[in-house]
Amino acid sequence: MQLRSDWSERAVVDSSAMDWVESPSAGVQRKMLERDGDEVARATSIVRYAPGSHFPRHVHEMGEELFVLEGEFCDESGRFGPGSYIRNPPGSAHAPWSDGGCVLFVKLRYFDPVDQARVVVHTRKEPWLPGLVPGLTVMPLHDFRTEHTALVRWAPGTYFNPHRHYGGEEILVVDGVFEDEHGRYPAGSWLRSPHMSQHQPFSREGCTILVKTGHLIAHTEDAAA
Repeated sequence: MQLRSDWSERAVVDSSAMDWVESPSAGVQRKMLERDGDEVARATSIVRYAPGSHFPRHVHEMGEELFVLEGEFCDESGRFGPGSYIRNPPGSAHAPWSDGGCVLFVKLRYFDPVDQARVVVHTRKEPWLPGLVPGLTVMPLHDFRTEHTALVRWAPGTYFNPHRHYGGEEILVVDGVFEDEHGRYPAGSWLRSPHMSQHQPFSREGCTILVKTGHLIAHTEDAAA
């Protein structure tokens, strides 16, 4: 399956308007935002576990990155409520479940094989740091080489400077409404901007976004080679 798999193209998806699709595991559904491959795929998805559902034990050959949007996600390492950020490195394995149900943002097979750090951040317990402009606060989640992942909170009426994205940028709007000169993106929107793209973002109502930058460069350079 090839779904928005060309990193050189800008992509915008309103996941709230998408239907849920059944996964191979009963009670686990997903909304596919991008995908390159079949069941074993480089993929970005919104995943929903029904109460009491579980997924069979499996290995993440190229890593897994999770952000808990709703409910409580569980595996052998613990229980993770809303706002939990988890990175399971290449070669890790688990058998996840959810007692009461949960909704997750999930990225698969995006890791640099050298990045072996397991990361868990309970973002609702961590401090926010000042951003580059008034009204902007940032919570760093993970950095590796050119890749940077963070939560960014925009107070109402916050405007950022025009800038380019070396290595691209990916955004999930967690709450509120995020905007730029290209459009308006409510909660649940997913945006991918290619290497060296430019925009001038702002938020009139205020919002929180999950942002990843610098991770789309390798594919772009390979394609150009």
